[in-house]
Amino acid sequence: MTASGAVDSTPAQRFIAAAAQFVQRVRGLTAAEDLATAAYDRIMRRLGVSMGFAGVIVCLVELPEIAQQGRFAPDWWTAPAVALAFGWYPVLVVVSMLSGARPIKFVAGCGAVSHLLVLASIPFVLEAHTVVSSAVWPYRVTPLAVTAAVLAWPTRLTVSYLLVAAASAALSTVYTVTEITPTVIVENFLRAAGLSALFVWCGTAATGAAARVDRESAIASRRAAAQAAAQARDRERARFAALIHDAVLSTLLEASRAGTQSDVLRRQAERTLEQLDECRGDDRDPDLLDARSAILFLRSAVQEINPGIRFATRTWPGYDDLRMPVHAAGTLAAALAEAVRNSLRHGSVPGREVRRTVTATVSAGSIRLVFTDDGAGFDLAAVSADRLGISMSILGRMRQLAGGSAFVESQPGEGTTVTLVWGGDGSR
Repeated sequence: MTASGAVDSTPAQRFIAAAAQFVQRVRGLTAAEDLATAAYDRIMRRLGVSMGFAGVIVCLVELPEIAQQGRFAPDWWTAPAVALAFGWYPVLVVVSMLSGARPIKFVAGCGAVSHLLVLASIPFVLEAHTVVSSAVWPYRVTPLAVTAAVLAWPTRLTVSYLLVAAASAALSTVYTVTEITPTVIVENFLRAAGLSALFVWCGTAATGAAARVDRESAIASRRAAAQAAAQARDRERARFAALIHDAVLSTLLEASRAGTQSDVLRRQAERTLEQLDECRGDDRDPDLLDARSAILFLRSAVQEINPGIRFATRTWPGYDDLRMPVHAAGTLAAALAEAVRNSLRHGSVPGREVRRTVTATVSAGSIRLVFTDDGAGFDLAAVSADRLGISMSILGRMRQLAGGSAFVESQPGEGTTVTLVWGGDGSR
């Protein structure tokens, strides 16, 4: 017990606390860095986890054959060869769960290169034609290593790796097995290359589709922001045109009719001059949305997904002073749209209609959006790390926005509430 009354933590407790902080920090950095590549990062995580577990399973399946063929190799070679061929896959599982695309690529690339090292070492540690089998065990691991190369490198480099790995595997079989014919050599190469090519095609198709989704999402966000800015400029032009028509021209017309002695004309002229001064002194930026424009923009983002969702607005005194950057409105709209889509996908309850509502509260310097449904709900603690719809597309996106924050509350059977807040540093 310390003098302040706090209990000294043990080394184990300090280690656990430090590990927990590290995991949270890695997750936070991942969400912050990969907002522009959300779909690609998600696919990489899932492929990395799948590949990692596949490597562990293949290792367990191949262990009897590895032990049998190990009798023909030096004692010091088999264990390091197994570690090089399979040791990166458990690491890949952990990295895929905790980190982003870059570490996944690095670990997968290490696994692919390590497999080539194992194949290259075979002529130096095994005697020729001593393995009584159809193939030496690293040959059967080649498609797994090629799939790791898919995660690590671009398609052209992966295809080159496929050809090198398949040829090396076939040659290792030629060198080690006791009975070999030209037909067997060709069959071994085609079998390794063909199966590996199938994995290359599937992997590149998945990652390519995810990258296209990210590109289209970025284009859609830019278009929405540009459209909102154009609408804001059009409204400013319309406001100025209305002022000219309703105030200036009517004042001039009244002056031409009544002369300069009319009290009504004098008051109208004074009011017109005040309005012109306000317009001249107004520092409105066409890339800033006022309260009405921001609400219309956010409402349209929801109704484009489901027009049946109720959108309510509450205002505080001074809300007309709100000026919201277009990019901030786009980020809020994207996070709100993701919350709505998640509810539509996962919040339905069989046998009854789920009520969904968005409430926007506007003040002079902030907007607070609360999306609620009375649907199925979920346990936040049970959401796996690779489910990034909430952690990245909502929470991470709002963390990246200056002055933005987000909160998600849900319980199984009690619906879900998503709160998005913008204001403070990002309000000007």
